[in-house]
Amino acid sequence: MAKIVDKYIDYVKTKYAHEPEFIQTVDEVLNSIEPVMQAHPEYEKSGLLWRLIEPERTISFRVPWVDDNGEVHVNTGYRVEFNSALGPYKGGLRFAPNVYSGILKFLGFEQIFKNSLTGLPIGGGKGGADFDPNGKSDAEIMRFCQAFINELYRYLGPNVDVPAGDLGVGGREIGFMMGQYKKLTRQYDGTWTGKGTENGGLAGRTEATGYGIVFYAREMLKHFGEELKGKTVVISGFGNVAWGTAQKLDEMGAKVIAFSGPDGYILDEDGVTGEKVDYFLELRSSGKNICSPYAEKFPNAKFVAGKKPWEVKADLYIPCAMQNDIHLEDAKNMVANGCKYLCEGANMPTTEDAIAYLQEHDVVIGPSKAANAGGVACSCLEMSQNAEHILFSKEDVYVQLEGIMVNIFKLCADACEKYNLGFDLIAGANIAGFERVAKAMMLQGIV
Repeated sequence: MAKIVDKYIDYVKTKYAHEPEFIQTVDEVLNSIEPVMQAHPEYEKSGLLWRLIEPERTISFRVPWVDDNGEVHVNTGYRVEFNSALGPYKGGLRFAPNVYSGILKFLGFEQIFKNSLTGLPIGGGKGGADFDPNGKSDAEIMRFCQAFINELYRYLGPNVDVPAGDLGVGGREIGFMMGQYKKLTRQYDGTWTGKGTENGGLAGRTEATGYGIVFYAREMLKHFGEELKGKTVVISGFGNVAWGTAQKLDEMGAKVIAFSGPDGYILDEDGVTGEKVDYFLELRSSGKNICSPYAEKFPNAKFVAGKKPWEVKADLYIPCAMQNDIHLEDAKNMVANGCKYLCEGANMPTTEDAIAYLQEHDVVIGPSKAANAGGVACSCLEMSQNAEHILFSKEDVYVQLEGIMVNIFKLCADACEKYNLGFDLIAGANIAGFERVAKAMMLQGIV
């Protein structure tokens, strides 16, 4: 029997056949929300899903900039303003060579539901450029960021669209873009989040996504009467998300034994702890985007070139790098190693067939749109701080972040129970995020 959502999925697969990442997320989310559509025929009648799967606005523009040798380059910049039913568009900017409309639509679509789960007044969007910051000088990155904002600034504002950082965009890049935005608009406002604290940024924002992931993972294990203390953990990446995750895991008594970069992975059976976690910051700031120097600095660690860390036996896996990082063969390795828990730190890091295999073998998966929502939740706190001209301490931020993440887990678990989903947190997160957005869209009419 055909499902209500089938025609919408088929439409996306046909119209956007060249955007596989967008198709993947639409397929996952819409299949999950079929029970909600069955329970609410008014959603179908109002064309709600037609309006949900198309961005409200997609902006594409050229970004000309000059390198240190005086050579001119032209990249393509984007902003996908996907859904503003709950508030101004909120989502990061990604600078990476593989950025194109399909990746940003996937990220923006995920952002709608992630932001909804926080309970805060923020809509979903995403943006970026096919610019590679690796190997560029500070001056080149500054010139690129300024050229990028020369076009994008006209679409931004504290009550319209509020960007933040993402892959390839940290505090340095946000500072350059904020400076150019301020010059062009003559406004010092809350349009940017992920800023340095000297620019009105939020204390604790850098580690917020990683801390939030660990809080969510803790709640997952607690549901089964277990705790993080004493567990072995494998993560991927060594950027802000991986750094914050490793730091909080160490604090809670878990042992990170492996992490990775584009060049391979590090195995450190002594545990990535203390100064070893701090070394992530040096690796990231080097601009080389490799993790092998870790094994040179800490000789007891081993570097495995050209491979992913998912072959390492652990109690918990937390991918913190890129989308579709865990494939079917990786999932098979995890199951063979007795894996019970996977908590997604990166956006959509697990392929559909890998998820299916893990779930068939009773692995509990914490979905990225729930588990990594702590970053955007704290971005919203930063917006509040800027709007009210106040300062939150790190302690204030951590308390609010933990409360938000505990509530997000509860929303996912409650949706599982309400719709008899077993303990499928992926479906639970999709439903809980969708229900809030759908109600707002219905109240606002056909717009």
